Amino acid sequence: MTATARTAPPRDRLSRDHPTHGDLPHRDLPHGGERAVRVLVVDDEAPLAELLCLALRYEGWDVRTAADGEGAVRAARDFRPDAVVLDVAPPDMDGLTVLGRLRRDHPGVPVLFLTAGDAGPGRVAGLTAGGDDHVAKPFGLEEVVARLRGLLRRSRAAAPREGSVLTVGDLVLDEDSREVSRGGAEIRLTATEFELLRFLMRNPRRVLSKSQILDRVWSYDFGGRANVVELYISYLRRKIDAGREPMIHTRRGAGYLIRPAG
Repeated sequence: MTATARTAPPRDRLSRDHPTHGDLPHRDLPHGGERAVRVLVVDDEAPLAELLCLALRYEGWDVRTAADGEGAVRAARDFRPDAVVLDVAPPDMDGLTVLGRLRRDHPGVPVLFLTAGDAGPGRVAGLTAGGDDHVAKPFGLEEVVARLRGLLRRSRAAAPREGSVLTVGDLVLDEDSREVSRGGAEIRLTATEFELLRFLMRNPRRVLSKSQILDRVWSYDFGGRANVVELYISYLRRKIDAGREPMIHTRRGAGYLIRPAG
């Protein structure tokens, strides 16, 4: 992220680029007895972090902030967040280093990267390293909330519940333990990769269109950027098919399917 991008904009610009909590639709608070969603926001731009906290707390969520990578790691150990909003370039270390340290302590926590403008290479690198989604600055607070809701929904859908094992050929996905293996070899996936693979495996040999996948796995408007499906299919192929006979296939103009190798 450039130095210019890291300079906090004046408050009047923040108000213009980012709606205040009064512009956000009200969300239901957790039902009685249910723990509030915990979100850790990591950004050293104090005005932006303040606005993010305001919007997320308006959702009824419990929010904690950190201004740098070391603070984020310490806060995560104590706070144990359900999701993390992480600036890709904190002042003390690379955002991907922060992500790696967070993943060691909290391997399943969804991470939403904040990037500068159209920082394509950094954005893709972050997603490949384990980040689950991204938004580019400047952004609307409603978009951040929507993306976090999508990440939390997918993470919870992949969390332990009723035991169920999906099997396609030598590929096995355990919905209860969130373990994935092929030919007995463990495969580690992010929450989004897990949900995408589960959708494919629940529909073996069936061609699924990009719009079907977007609706089921992401469940919100990507502004026409359906290439996110191609991106995550490529991630799965690297982990599922690398060095093996491929199981994930493309039907040009139609979509993707998974089937047993051979």
